[in-house]
Amino acid sequence: MDRIVTASAARGTVSLVAGITSGLVGQARERHDLAPSASAAVGRLLTAVALLGASLKGRERLTLQVVGDGPIGAITADAWSTGTHAIGARAYARNGRADLPLNARGKFDVAGIVGSGKLQVTKTYAVGQPYSGIVPLVSGEIGDDVASYLANSEQIPSIVAVGVLADPNGIRAAGGVIAQVQPGADEATVAALERNAAAMAPVTTQIVEGAGAEELMRAVAGDLDVKLFDTYQLSFDCRCTRDKVEIALLGLGKDELAKIAREQPQTEATCDFCGVTYVLTADDVRDLAERLG
Repeated sequence: MDRIVTASAARGTVSLVAGITSGLVGQARERHDLAPSASAAVGRLLTAVALLGASLKGRERLTLQVVGDGPIGAITADAWSTGTHAIGARAYARNGRADLPLNARGKFDVAGIVGSGKLQVTKTYAVGQPYSGIVPLVSGEIGDDVASYLANSEQIPSIVAVGVLADPNGIRAAGGVIAQVQPGADEATVAALERNAAAMAPVTTQIVEGAGAEELMRAVAGDLDVKLFDTYQLSFDCRCTRDKVEIALLGLGKDELAKIAREQPQTEATCDFCGVTYVLTADDVRDLAERLG
């Protein structure tokens, strides 16, 4: 089962979060019939939002959206708390069938299918207005872009390593680790993190060889003392409901709804995130129109 672990290191001056997301990314791939390159791009963003989602409280929700000029178009991923020590997450891409040959390093060409563009991070609170920050994509590789956002918008120097290993048969491995430098960290600690991150094997290689979340965390922490905190169960989840579909349709107005009811025996709405289709009969749509008086 997918899980995320949080911890600190270097006497609390480094915060760590790591997780295995193979099942989560596999769900996204299956629901959207993602091509291998698209699976890697969507899976990296989904992994990043899940890792960052471990810091959410109550009814807060985090959304990461990459909008580039590459063939995959926009990619959107959400995460939120689904209960005590449980995180739900979901994601979709505008063009999930986007695919490219492997790059010169023999890796998925995520930067190629994403292209140039921006990363938008939105945090929604139980009360008050959402907060959004936008940064240009620095590489399109997702991990670098999330690290750039954390450094520039939140002033938190961070190491972000996320990876997805996919083939035509599915997701073989997915996961990631984020290390964030907190106030009070000395230069030696920062240098150690940078050396460890540069030397460690790719995340997916470690997972295939049997590494769990704790091992990913210790790979980047190295000799720094690690103090484990919490463990979170992670699952694919969606917030769509029939009521939300009806609310969206009500926004069309009474006259448009009446026209739809006359012309269409049924109306379908499919959730971009989970692929569930809601079907409303002409009578259902007519009833919605009558609600508007």
